[in-house]
Amino acid sequence: MAAPLQSPLSSASISQTDRAVLTIREMLLRGDFEPGERISELPLTARLLEAGVNVSRTPLRLALDRLANEGLLRPWPTGGFVVCEFTLADVWDAIEIRGTLEGTAARLAAERLHNDSDLDALRSLYSRLEDLVPIDAASFPRYLELNEAFHGEIWRLAGSPMLLRAIEQVVKLPFAAPSALVFGQSESAHSGRLSLIAREHHRAIIDAIANREGTRAEALAREHSRVARQNLSHTLEDWEALRRIPGGSLISLRTSKTSKTS
Repeated sequence: MAAPLQSPLSSASISQTDRAVLTIREMLLRGDFEPGERISELPLTARLLEAGVNVSRTPLRLALDRLANEGLLRPWPTGGFVVCEFTLADVWDAIEIRGTLEGTAARLAAERLHNDSDLDALRSLYSRLEDLVPIDAASFPRYLELNEAFHGEIWRLAGSPMLLRAIEQVVKLPFAAPSALVFGQSESAHSGRLSLIAREHHRAIIDAIANREGTRAEALAREHSRVARQNLSHTLEDWEALRRIPGGSLISLRTSKTSKTS
């Protein structure tokens, strides 16, 4: 009897696609490709193989489509994809959108809170973040990990799968994730002040959710996202520091969009 046809979306294919997405995204954010550079399947397959990722044609196309959907690539009319370039306005907008969505998540978390014990995980993450302040180069990676988890817990507490999908889509952009621009450089002169501001925001957001103060929780979460704006403003003073931020090489300091992003 003939073997059953295998769907392009089989588990094996999805696994290949996921690996390809993660690897290509890392390459893009690391600066392995220049903004406006065209990406074709055959050369990319070879580069992925060098990175230890063996991916066939269909999963690779699905991976490129997903990255285009995230906004890191855009289709090229004659085939293949082009690496997107972002203006500073794009970065500001990404941070603003994430702040708006997180504000909504904090408000819903306050309005939909059933038991105070539902905040135990959020409080535990806050306590572990507290233990790392003041942040130094050694504790910085752990801080980023816990900070991501703290924000993710607020999204979960909102109890809205639709909102969660929207947030997860936005934070895939290079500069919109909660820890993408936390302090830029852990050793920077501004990191101590910003870490104290972030700590107070975290404490106040928990307090607002616990007291079912939805409007206050929303305002605090939106204000908290602006820490990333402050940090980016400081980072822009040092071009080399900007390029070290994941995705920083994709930022154009030109004030207007070029044909690459049209």
